[in-house]
Amino acid sequence: MKIALVTDAWTPQTNGVVTTLKQVIAGAEARGHEVRVFEPAQFFTLPLPAYREVKVAPLPYGLGRSLDAYGFDALHIATEGPLGLAARRWAMRRGVPFTTSLHTKFPEYLYERTRLPLALGYGFLRWFHGAAASTLVTTASQKRELGDWGLRNLTVWGRGVALDAYPYVPREAPRERPRLLYVGRVAVEKNLPAFLELKVPGEKLVVGDGPARAQLEARHPEVRFLGYRYGAELAAIYGDADVFVFPSKTDTFGLVMLEALATGTPVAAYPVTGPIDIVEDGVTGGLHADLAEAVTRALACDRGACRRYAEAQGWNQIAERFLADLVPVPAARASSVGG
Repeated sequence: MKIALVTDAWTPQTNGVVTTLKQVIAGAEARGHEVRVFEPAQFFTLPLPAYREVKVAPLPYGLGRSLDAYGFDALHIATEGPLGLAARRWAMRRGVPFTTSLHTKFPEYLYERTRLPLALGYGFLRWFHGAAASTLVTTASQKRELGDWGLRNLTVWGRGVALDAYPYVPREAPRERPRLLYVGRVAVEKNLPAFLELKVPGEKLVVGDGPARAQLEARHPEVRFLGYRYGAELAAIYGDADVFVFPSKTDTFGLVMLEALATGTPVAAYPVTGPIDIVEDGVTGGLHADLAEAVTRALACDRGACRRYAEAQGWNQIAERFLADLVPVPAARASSVGG
């Protein structure tokens, strides 16, 4: 099968969307399918004002011609940005069926930054994804939330972790002063102050970058801000932490939690969408409305149990669900797509 995948999020961005798409593509190709990615670098791009490292294609002229020329068997639109909108418009005009996926809580992100009412943000998502044959969502709790906002035809596909990239090294003894770690974007929607202002003993580390870093780093000189880290170095940082703290209340999943668990590091988080689908309170971490209490609970968890949970979360089944959800282009349409 030839699969056209349209996404506004792609390398060199570092985030869960890109990681997920790369893993799914690898799984599809391993099964003999061909995937062509249509992404911003193929067009004229501009950086987002608040995220200079993120570039979008505001006017993706030629996307329709490129889709025509490819002659695909199935179309998946992964994001709701300019490329996603252009692909949706092209497919609707041609009568080409497509699937979508919903990775982030954009209505909440927009509300945090602009106070745009959530109803407007979710109205846009209803409109965008309502034209799709099916929409992949990350977790059962996200599916329930989106259903409450009126979204339909939702399929849960989950997330995975590359276990070989995040090795588990058992600890001989706990530290007297625990090391608390955050990995992710340093931005307002991630609720970083809840982590940085925790009144718990220990050392705090932040891995990642973003528009709020300079301000937060100046405000919290006692915290080590390491910037981006990758590969074996990042895995070692995960494994060296005593607790991974996930303060966000607006993520749909949080792949970083699975990565931490794979190295044996328990997670402390709020009991919200994402953490409640991953963390078992008192077993693989702590879930509590008081984040300091969640840290205390996480510190008491067995690191081996964290690794065992991660071992059951592979990427293979995620790729299988992605492929099963695709809608083949009917033969009559396929002959017109690609000329």
